[in-house]
Amino acid sequence: MPVQGAGDLGRFIRVPFERYRQDPCWVAPLPGDERVRLTPGKNPYFEHAEAAYFLARQGKRDVGRVSASVDRFYDSFQGERQATFGFFEAESAGAAAALLAAAEAWAREKGAQVFRGPMSFTTNDECGLLIEGFGHRPTLLMPYNPPEYAGWIEAAGFSKAKDLYAFEVSVPDPTPPVFERMSAVARRHERVVTRPMDMRRFDEELARVKEVYNSAWEKNWGFVPMTDAEIDHMAKQLRAAIYPDLVRFAEVDGQTIGFALVLPDVNVALARIRGRLFPFGIFRLLWDLPRIKRERFMALGIRADYRKKGIAPLLITEATEASRARGMTSCEIGWTLEDNDLVNRMITSFGAVRSSVYRIYERSLAG
Repeated sequence: MPVQGAGDLGRFIRVPFERYRQDPCWVAPLPGDERVRLTPGKNPYFEHAEAAYFLARQGKRDVGRVSASVDRFYDSFQGERQATFGFFEAESAGAAAALLAAAEAWAREKGAQVFRGPMSFTTNDECGLLIEGFGHRPTLLMPYNPPEYAGWIEAAGFSKAKDLYAFEVSVPDPTPPVFERMSAVARRHERVVTRPMDMRRFDEELARVKEVYNSAWEKNWGFVPMTDAEIDHMAKQLRAAIYPDLVRFAEVDGQTIGFALVLPDVNVALARIRGRLFPFGIFRLLWDLPRIKRERFMALGIRADYRKKGIAPLLITEATEASRARGMTSCEIGWTLEDNDLVNRMITSFGAVRSSVYRIYERSLAG
């Protein structure tokens, strides 16, 4: 059944709370944040996109949910007519089949030629279905699902489009020597200056991130640039979790040519409050946040004309040193595309091992 009105949207948001009620690995989102994410006028994604939401019911119970969305900005940038499905949850194969069929019918009505997912809503958001790496809690802004979802999605006619990798590493002491040598070369030959984020000039710093982000990722599979409003919106949500010394900028002659973004894994704290911020969850959250010793290396962007010049190892080395100084002990790196061999080799050369694989599926709607 389609979601209509605020009451149905509240039910849509509550579906995973029931689905994962006994699962110790699941991290509950904050319902208020989810409502903002799903609501046109509150999430700037909807300035260039639209979405529909569907619930599956069995008797008086909601037993699944899914979204379907189309993004005019993506279609213009990538030159194709894509629809995506996301926020997928189901308690049975039957519920999964019905939900995906409803989402596909909506996508066809919108003229989509290819249907991909799960993505909630684009590759700039949570995306991919966990297919390897079960049994541990997801890190900040990474998806989570049970193993049976892959078979249910494949039974609906979807096949692999692309796999995404995540890696696990202990915060090393010392930094691998090869990274130290490459960092020294970058400083000496490229005149690179590095620094942490200046929170007093947050808007200016954000503008630098925007410029590098959209230029560094524009050739990646499935990428769609983030608008100024979308980056501002994400930054506002994450600002409280930012440690300025874990965000590193690389500059040449005063121009930003790269950045590294490492965030404490807020899921460590969110897992303890199970989505209940009030009346007491807020105090537990505020107590736990400064004590988090786990992090996610979320993004590393280098301008195209400065790649393969040691800038990436330099930023990684500095972020690692800052993490060590903060007492961080473990880090998830990712996600990365499965065929981004250069980046994946660099990550494993740092001592990281692949810990999770996420799959984006697709189904042709042409013809």
